[in-house]
Amino acid sequence: MPVEVGAGQCRVAQKMFESDVASKALGIESLELSPGHAVASMVVGETMVNGQGITHGGFVFTLADTAFAMACNGYDSPAVAARADIRFLTSTCLGETLIAEAVERARYGRNGIYDVTVRRGDDVIAEFRGDSRVIGRAKATPEDRT
Repeated sequence: MPVEVGAGQCRVAQKMFESDVASKALGIESLELSPGHAVASMVVGETMVNGQGITHGGFVFTLADTAFAMACNGYDSPAVAARADIRFLTSTCLGETLIAEAVERARYGRNGIYDVTVRRGDDVIAEFRGDSRVIGRAKATPEDRT
C-alpha cells in the first residue's frame, strides 16, 4: 500500500502503484514517495530464486523499475520508461529484504533521468538508471518548447 503523502501530491504515482498488479504479486511495498523520489521494498520469495540458488536478476530489476516509476510519476504527470539498465554488484538469496531508492538526477521538458540504488541492509547489490518520458498532458513549461 502506498505511503501517505501531502494532500494532492503524487496522485498519479499513488494511483499507478495501487493498480500495479505485477508489483503487488511480488509483494513490493511503497515505503516513501515524493516528487522525484521513492523507496520500495521486496522480500525475496521462493519463486524468485534461479537455478544458481540466488535471486533472479529480473526480480531485482522489477523492484528497481517500480521505485523508478513511482519517482518519475510523482509530479502528477503520467510518465513511462524510455530506457533503463542495471548493474548487478552482488547476489542475494531467499528471504532477504531488498530496498530500492529512486532519486531524480535531472528533469527537463518531458524527460527525466533517475538513479535507483538497490540495497540489502547496508550492502549495495545493484545500480539502475532509467530515463523517463512524460506522456499525455503535462503542465506547460518553457522547457517543453525545446
